[in-house]
Amino acid sequence: MPAHNKLSRLQNDGHYADSFEPNDEREVYDADKEGLVRQLLGRLVEDPDREGLKRTPLRVAKALDFLTSGYRMSAEAIIKNALFEEDVREMVIVRDIEFYSLCEHHMLPFFGHAHVGYLPNGKVVGLSKIARVVDVFARRLQVQERLTSQVADALMQHLGAHGVAVVMEASHTCMMMRGVQKQSSTTISSAMRGTFESDARTRAEFMGFLER
Repeated sequence: MPAHNKLSRLQNDGHYADSFEPNDEREVYDADKEGLVRQLLGRLVEDPDREGLKRTPLRVAKALDFLTSGYRMSAEAIIKNALFEEDVREMVIVRDIEFYSLCEHHMLPFFGHAHVGYLPNGKVVGLSKIARVVDVFARRLQVQERLTSQVADALMQHLGAHGVAVVMEASHTCMMMRGVQKQSSTTISSAMRGTFESDARTRAEFMGFLER
């Protein structure tokens, strides 16, 4: 299968079924990306033809496509395909959603957990779709502050909720592996929309659930 057809198929739903391991020695996934990785390996004073690196360009090309697949996913489609009319008036919270993203400044990973809450306004969304929305924006080149706001804004816009709250806690390998090299630091960011922003009691109730 030509590389561009294969990539198009993988982009349709944001899921990458193929293994990152090459199927055989002749497999080509994306010739342009693989060529760039080979050049980079050479610039790093490595031999891209040595045994351990022969298929690294293919693996890196696949991995980068997966890690940036959020550009080809739609939060609106994910939410609107799983909306249900329900007379629910109490807060809905999904805690501890794992996420992995790439810092846009160094293209190094940052990862952690997202906590998302919303106040329904006549409709609820499938719980797994909240995690999918987090992935839509996490699988891009990001900064944590923008990622947090994008998740909150997308849910607020497409859920039609009274309010949305998002808190993210993450470790950044650009701080852990290089620079200040602080391995134990954690970054916390929050975005409050609607009732969570305007009503301190609602905001406090949400934050209280996160402490349990």
